[in-house]
Amino acid sequence: MTEIRHRINLRQFQSLIALAVMVLALSLLSDRFLTVDNGWNILRQISVNLCLSVGMTLVILSGGIDLSVGAILGLAGAIAAGLLKNGLVLATFGARLEFTVTGAIVAGIVVGAAAGSFNGFAITRFQLPPFVATLGMLSIARGLTMLWTGGFPITGLGDRFGFLGTGAFLSMPMPVWIMLALVAVFVVVTKRTRFGRHIYAVGGNERAALLTGLRVNRIKIAVYTLAGALAGVAGLIVTARLDSAQPNAGLGYELDSIAAVVIGGTSLSGGRGSVMGTVLGCLIIGVLNNGLFLLNVSPFWQQVIKGGVILLAVAIDKMNVRSRDSA
Repeated sequence: MTEIRHRINLRQFQSLIALAVMVLALSLLSDRFLTVDNGWNILRQISVNLCLSVGMTLVILSGGIDLSVGAILGLAGAIAAGLLKNGLVLATFGARLEFTVTGAIVAGIVVGAAAGSFNGFAITRFQLPPFVATLGMLSIARGLTMLWTGGFPITGLGDRFGFLGTGAFLSMPMPVWIMLALVAVFVVVTKRTRFGRHIYAVGGNERAALLTGLRVNRIKIAVYTLAGALAGVAGLIVTARLDSAQPNAGLGYELDSIAAVVIGGTSLSGGRGSVMGTVLGCLIIGVLNNGLFLLNVSPFWQQVIKGGVILLAVAIDKMNVRSRDSA
């Protein structure tokens, strides 16, 4: 019994231990790593991934997966940038709507939420596997982004919008503020609300959740809607940071997001994990990327190493599941 308890405690802290080991190793290998400026740089770099990964955590906790978050990020950023720069032409009425910075930000988040809601509807109404439904949305969102932008970047968005990605408040970068606010909100949502408990219940055993009277389909739609909205927030940060909406923005971001969630200890089978674990997962990926860059490791080798870390994390997750089942 004592051995099982020790094993459980070790599983709870394995991400934190891995992060501490990485920080120690990189501090010894590079004198530029353990500096204040580099610390802020890492936090800025992970802010986008963490926005995506918080939403992905909710999805995976409910027993699903979302491959479309990177494409939704690009679409939301492009829509917000286009509305801010060019407005919206209403040809039928011979008029054009102008958008303020606030209006463009709201529009970007609404577009993300709508795309996520469509994912949830396709999964629940048509019983499509989450992998297939979100893969379809990935293609749809990429196509819509190209149609909206014409394949060209939308630039010159102004300093007020740019403040969202490059500004600072009380000496802390705005993306970090946004990241911390979202983490705080969704830690409370998952741990202290009925909705959070329902997400865990659906992911742990969907059939049992149905038999207890939970509205499983509504919960799934809400989860995918939130994931889409958070992808929209990430798209706004990326667009504001670059002062440009790139047609191919967010390419491959879904892989980093899934990796951060799994490395943070959330089980791919659903029902187990936490937002704080995902924060650690994002930090591990951010520290790894930053350290490899400081050590002048080839970008191609960086991809190989990152893929190996993802495989290791999934293997550990599977071993943990088998260990729990045997216990």
